[in-house]
Amino acid sequence: MDETQPLLPDADTDQLPKVHGANVIDFDPNGDAENPQEWPRAYKWGIVALLASTAFTVTFTCIGIVPVANRIVRDLNHGESSKSSSVLLVTIWELGEAAGPLLIAPLSELYGRYPVMNAANVLFISATILAALCQSTPLFIAARALTGLAVASNVLSPAIVGDMFISEQRGSAMSYIMLAPLLGGAVGPAIAGAVAQSLGWRQVLWMSAILAGLCEVLFLFCSRETYKVAILRRRAARLREETGNKALRTAYDDENESGNRKFWDSIMRPVVVFGDSVVLQMLAIYGSLAFSYFYVMSTTLPDILEGVYHLSPALTGSSFICFSIGSTVSLVIVNLLLDRIYIKLRDTHKGIEQPEHRLPLVIVGAFSMPFVIALYGWVPALGLPLPLMLICLGFLGATMLLAFMPLMAYVVDAFKLYSASALTALIVVRCLVGTFLPLITEPLIKSLGYGWGFTVLCAASLCVAPIPVLVFRYGARWRQRSTYTKEE
Repeated sequence: MDETQPLLPDADTDQLPKVHGANVIDFDPNGDAENPQEWPRAYKWGIVALLASTAFTVTFTCIGIVPVANRIVRDLNHGESSKSSSVLLVTIWELGEAAGPLLIAPLSELYGRYPVMNAANVLFISATILAALCQSTPLFIAARALTGLAVASNVLSPAIVGDMFISEQRGSAMSYIMLAPLLGGAVGPAIAGAVAQSLGWRQVLWMSAILAGLCEVLFLFCSRETYKVAILRRRAARLREETGNKALRTAYDDENESGNRKFWDSIMRPVVVFGDSVVLQMLAIYGSLAFSYFYVMSTTLPDILEGVYHLSPALTGSSFICFSIGSTVSLVIVNLLLDRIYIKLRDTHKGIEQPEHRLPLVIVGAFSMPFVIALYGWVPALGLPLPLMLICLGFLGATMLLAFMPLMAYVVDAFKLYSASALTALIVVRCLVGTFLPLITEPLIKSLGYGWGFTVLCAASLCVAPIPVLVFRYGARWRQRSTYTKEE
């Protein structure tokens, strides 16, 4: 496969495809009805809305148990509580999510996005039901890990957006998909806290299973394949059968490569892509630390609000809305500016498009977030008023999203056809840090207190803040060293 070929060609009209060159099947550059970038605008945005609904359900399921994690542990352990177990109930999701993309992304590049997304959704629903029925903490933790393993939207949603939209349109679509998890992160804890007090925590998981089931039904019947390679391979197979010409193939097929070899190469591709790209390695370190503060916040905020400010579980869950409000404000900023900045920088550079044009907003978030993290610790440490704590929570949501979200658009632009595998590498590192950093934060807070404990995390964030600046300045040159991002 030509690693430097653009994700999809630009085309504007709907015509039948044709065979190019020596029996090679490709989209018709004059217009092709099967080219996802040429689908009706309303239909493409309908798929974006469906992906956003799936992302909402995933976050609702993941974060919904946060305000009641301690209660779940006490219930399953016959009245005995354990802070490490309650943290693990939340963060083990990320450990499962670190493993899932290693299969989900390459399988989507081998068989297409549509079948892999449907299979993962079914597994997600089954694991959620298992969590609702389990009677022991180890089984609950295992079910949560399995649920995280089945999350496909984090990897495939950005890749599907990249399949359907040209570069200057992807930022808006990505921002809408990112809005849904923020709503899920706000609504989930608020509903969970209230429902758990009246009906029990198991009802929260049953609600999640129902939502996931509805999303899967809609995706199964309303969506279709978006991955260029899978579409063209099926077209080539159909034309071989119709014409009898066995030499017909796509530009992405290696006649000397067996099916087993293709499968193994697809499974290993995230590792290969990660090892081949210094830029991806640097951004994975930075992005994983930035995103992991979401789980640090999720596991420490209930203790702060209930222990320092004496709020009930229901009010504690409702307080997560402040984080989502801040994230939503940041999302609006990204939605308004990400594509505009990209186009402005492209025009400034004589029409040359560079993925690095996605990074200015990341730089702003990278240097503002550490100070908000320190403030998040010092407000409860000094016993400052609750409204100030909630405002700080909103700023944390705003800066964290600004520091992380445009990275996804950057990876899609930079890695093109292999964006799913590149996103997988990024997500795996992010999930590993998201699993274990909250476990480290607990003893750090016990030893140093909220103020100095989060000051240490602030210092760690400042150490990685220059990474997006370096990638913005030198990324175009560094990408030429990677087979998967080299431009000719």
